Amino acid sequence: MKSKAWTERVMQGVFFIAACTSVLAVALICIFLFANGIPAMKEIGFIRFLTGTQWKPNNNIYGILPMIVGSIYVTAGAVIVGVPIGILTAVFMAMYCPRKLYRPLKAATELLAGIPSVVYGFFGLVVLVPWIRSLGRWLKELGVVRSPGNGNSILTASLLLGMMILPTIIGVTESAIRSVPAQYYEGALALGATRERSIFRVIMPAAKSGVIAGIVLGVGRAIGETMAVIMIAGNQPRMPQSLLKGVRTLTANIVMEMGYAAELHREALIATGVVLFVFILIINFSVALLNRRTERE
Repeated sequence: MKSKAWTERVMQGVFFIAACTSVLAVALICIFLFANGIPAMKEIGFIRFLTGTQWKPNNNIYGILPMIVGSIYVTAGAVIVGVPIGILTAVFMAMYCPRKLYRPLKAATELLAGIPSVVYGFFGLVVLVPWIRSLGRWLKELGVVRSPGNGNSILTASLLLGMMILPTIIGVTESAIRSVPAQYYEGALALGATRERSIFRVIMPAAKSGVIAGIVLGVGRAIGETMAVIMIAGNQPRMPQSLLKGVRTLTANIVMEMGYAAELHREALIATGVVLFVFILIINFSVALLNRRTERE
């Protein structure tokens, strides 16, 4: 009994140290970002830094509004593309998929999660960019748009990021659906509901917290993606003009210029990371607040 109690205490200490290490890592990241980013914002000017529309480090002009808007556009486009496909795929895998098809389909979705970002970028560069370029030319001939663009655009980045967030949304949503007790589904069928109505009116509301968690993880993947976006988004630090025009995101701005930045330029890039970090915190806080409200209701 003594040895068992001693083992439990040791394991409790190990778990406590692991938890403290995780918290310490987050705290160190926050301290580094805010300690180096806030002074740069003060020197540039908070409002000028957040609402400025020009990014010219050689002239000491640092405005990240185009990158903020670009990140929002690209992430929103990825959510519009990836979330419906991911949720419907998860429903199919959990409720409709035959056993013989489930294993290869599951393996394919897991393989999507393991593909490196640079490979996604090459795929977008070779396949999506020419396709969007042709689409732009076709739309110009129809008179829908004035400038077709060169294929490196918000639309291209949104499509690619929508593909990249699919495995996250599919995996988490499927797990959430499977965690709902089978009696919910069977009871809905017994009351006369159709199969589709039982799924979308009973199972999905019961799995809402898991579905939202999958969407949030997908949004985090999309807004934090760098390499693939750099390769296909155009990387133009200007306000987005249309879906067929290039754009630069916050992450791309940091990666492209951090290698040669110095002094205020470097601090401004770290401040850009602070803004990105705050965005992630706002998203997580909003989702947590939404979950609390739904639980109360």
